[in-house]
Amino acid sequence: MVYLNYNNLDASTQNRLLQDSKSDVEQKFGDDLKSYAEKHHLDYNTILEEEAIKNLYSYQYVFNI
Repeated sequence: MVYLNYNNLDASTQNRLLQDSKSDVEQKFGDDLKSYAEKHHLDYNTILEEEAIKNLYSYQYVFNI
């Protein structure tokens, strides 16, 4: 669960959430993504960022007002 302050949804908070999501995705699926990127001649960082954005939808958010 991710706790956020409703008044603090600026770009730095969004970037922090994206970086946390990237870490989660890389920890869970890093090897699979690397092999997929190599097999299909794609950039690993691009795939990682796309999957991290998708992963953000799986989080449960709690907003403090």
